[in-house]
Amino acid sequence: MSNSRRISRPAVAFRPRGVRGATAALLGAAALAVLPGCSSLEYREGICRGSEYPVLTVNGTGSACVTNGEKPPAGYVRYPEGKVPQHVDDKWDVYWRTHTVDEHGTIVNAPDAG
Repeated sequence: MSNSRRISRPAVAFRPRGVRGATAALLGAAALAVLPGCSSLEYREGICRGSEYPVLTVNGTGSACVTNGEKPPAGYVRYPEGKVPQHVDDKWDVYWRTHTVDEHGTIVNAPDAG
């Protein structure tokens, strides 16, 4: 008689390493493909850099950016409070293309807005 022993092992399903990682990567790639269409991720160009604020030409539609802490140069004024453009083509940027501030600080239709 032979004394051979049989070792029995539980059956294990073959699951290659990285299946979860690969699945996660595919789901991530799919999400990234969809996200560029989301408006919350849309790039909007600022009127000025973070260390500057925008100013408006008196009696004209021109504008400039002034370093924070400095006064506007001659011929320029700060935009009226609450009506400061923040991004190119935002509500106030479009508005100030046809409006300006006169020498008394009154908002008027811009004379050069054709």
